Amino acid sequence: MIKFCIEYLRLILFCSGLLIGIQVPAVVDQYEKRIDAHLTEALQILAGFQQTADRYFNGSVQNLVKHYESSDDPVFNNDARNIRYISDRVASLQAEAQTLQQAALWRVLHVITAADKQIIQQTMEQYSYMILIDPQALIWGVICGFLIAILLEGILHLLGYCLLCFTPHKHRKNT
Repeated sequence: MIKFCIEYLRLILFCSGLLIGIQVPAVVDQYEKRIDAHLTEALQILAGFQQTADRYFNGSVQNLVKHYESSDDPVFNNDARNIRYISDRVASLQAEAQTLQQAALWRVLHVITAADKQIIQQTMEQYSYMILIDPQALIWGVICGFLIAILLEGILHLLGYCLLCFTPHKHRKNT
């Protein structure tokens, strides 16, 4: 009966790991879509300033910002900070979008280790669990299922071994 339960425990661990692993590419996908949405919005906000830069500063938004900064008008100075922020945000989001064009493993590692903190937080807060049925998701699922099952079973065996080793035994007396 115990062996029967252990086999089901292995199956449950594997299936749990499989379901967790399938979420990995789904999180990356939702993060990537959120980056794209933020980039599209930032480009739209920057578009009017870019037109002014194209018309008067050979397309250089940085020169437009310098022009605004050199003005004695506090409104222009304030706008310079806003334009610089938008321009920097566009550059940051473009770099993030470019990074997410790498191979699947590198995208996952990037999202885990170096994702935009604000956007990954938004992604996780609004994440909707899903089961992607594509080769990448299935591979992640099987690998995670296998690793979680092996890891937890190893821990359980280690605990069982420790319990056997440290349980006091009654010694027989040889007569």
